[in-house]
Amino acid sequence: MSCVVRNVAKLCLAGCMGFFIGFGSFGYASEKGSHYTDAKKGEVTMTLTITSPVFSHNGKIPMRYTCDGEDVSPALEWSGLPEGTKSVVLIVDDPDAPDPAAPKMTWVHWVLYNISPGAPGLSEGVRSKDLPEGTKEGLNDWKRTGYGGPCPPIGRHRYFHKLYALDVVLPDLGKPTKGELEKAMEGHILLKAELVGTYQRS
Repeated sequence: MSCVVRNVAKLCLAGCMGFFIGFGSFGYASEKGSHYTDAKKGEVTMTLTITSPVFSHNGKIPMRYTCDGEDVSPALEWSGLPEGTKSVVLIVDDPDAPDPAAPKMTWVHWVLYNISPGAPGLSEGVRSKDLPEGTKEGLNDWKRTGYGGPCPPIGRHRYFHKLYALDVVLPDLGKPTKGELEKAMEGHILLKAELVGTYQRS
């Protein structure tokens, strides 16, 4: 009987270990940011995280960073770029435009590419001249470069801060739209992470 009990215990333990190892191949979200993890042969090999010190994942973006405030970009921090990362892309967009109850488009707020993998993030209110060396800017949906803060006409919108680790430094695309940049990125994305903030005008 004791042998049977020991064998059953071993099977349960193996099943639990298999579950947690398998879980490592999926993304998961914490209060601070969104994390994407790759698992290989039962071992976690890469984790990419993007966070902000001014709002938590799925939390409310302070008014300062919106059209109702100073309209400056929030500080962003990232870590866990995988080996072989040659450049980083940041896209901020809102899939809930114009009304979260009946969204019709995704509004693009910020487009940056060829960010140096040595950069640990972006400071609050960063200007073009202060971006990490080599960084290039794309067009947002106001048809200009730079950050444009949340300014939803109705309801509470979600703002996705999407970080991509690429295995290449992209050619000079000029001032690409989000769509043009995404096309250039195809086949070069090593890993992606997201930080989501929300905002509703009073």
